[in-house]
Amino acid sequence: MNSEFRQDIISGDWVVIAPKRLKRPEPFLRKEKRKIIPKKDCPFDNLKNSGNDKTILTVPNSQDWKVKIIPNKFPILAHKNLCARESRKGPYKINEGIGYHDVLITRNHFKNFPNLAKEDALLVFKTLQERYKKLIEDKCVKYVSIFHNWGPKAGASIFHPHFQILSLPIIPPDIKRSLEGSREYFQERNKCAHCVMIEYEKSDKKRVVYENKEVISFTPFVAREPFELRVFPKKHLPYFEDTSEEIIKYIIEALQVSLIKIEKKLGDPDYNLFIHTAPSFGKDAYDHYHWHIEVLPKFSISAGFELGTGIEVTIIDPEAAAKILKHGI
Repeated sequence: MNSEFRQDIISGDWVVIAPKRLKRPEPFLRKEKRKIIPKKDCPFDNLKNSGNDKTILTVPNSQDWKVKIIPNKFPILAHKNLCARESRKGPYKINEGIGYHDVLITRNHFKNFPNLAKEDALLVFKTLQERYKKLIEDKCVKYVSIFHNWGPKAGASIFHPHFQILSLPIIPPDIKRSLEGSREYFQERNKCAHCVMIEYEKSDKKRVVYENKEVISFTPFVAREPFELRVFPKKHLPYFEDTSEEIIKYIIEALQVSLIKIEKKLGDPDYNLFIHTAPSFGKDAYDHYHWHIEVLPKFSISAGFELGTGIEVTIIDPEAAAKILKHGI
């Protein structure tokens, strides 16, 4: 196919799908084996020795724990018992960098999230929900960001599988644009933009990677990166933390299957995974939103065109990406 500009119906952002820049799909296969750091050298397996053993939450609460939340030893934000103050420096607005920065670690040093047993994966999500609810009790918190970096190209400095949880005194720009775009779409059409996307992908079927009773996983039509994936609950649910355990189980099934496909079909690439959810304060204002999970494998490097225009270039058609994830190269 020829190159196409495609516009996201929520953010309004444009991407270029440019498959002619890809001579063959093999470059997406990871060539080198993942470097596994021994447990004896892992700070998460040796918390007391690393000086980072101030446990926030342990599940179960015993020596046989499976999931643990600890403070990040090198936090992006520092927590204080007060709200971030706004100020100005000339024409610039400043907001203090106050917030929590936690790390959720799983017990098994060698099993990444897609390879966890179902009950252990459920424990991860239930613990994330529990911590999320605790953080939003702080009236200073405007948003909670949950993400997972897998591999050094995705920014993971530690091999041991872990998630990160940050409470922020602001709504991040990307989230704000998504919230505003979905609100405008709803006001104009009286429909959730994400629900419309889901229905189209279900009927078109070309980009669906996995689907079960409650959840769908697909490569988005407006993909920013090769093999980008989005995992949505089919039911319109604005808030991650309020999602029932029954639906979370279906989310986990779809997410694990999708990540296993990325691992096996693409040679275990590094990737970023994050949750996009509506803010929890002023909930009635965000009922138009639809929470979901996004997965971005690390294949592309933004260069002059992308950085200079804000337009990402994706060198594989999302339909072709879905076929590869389902059937292989």
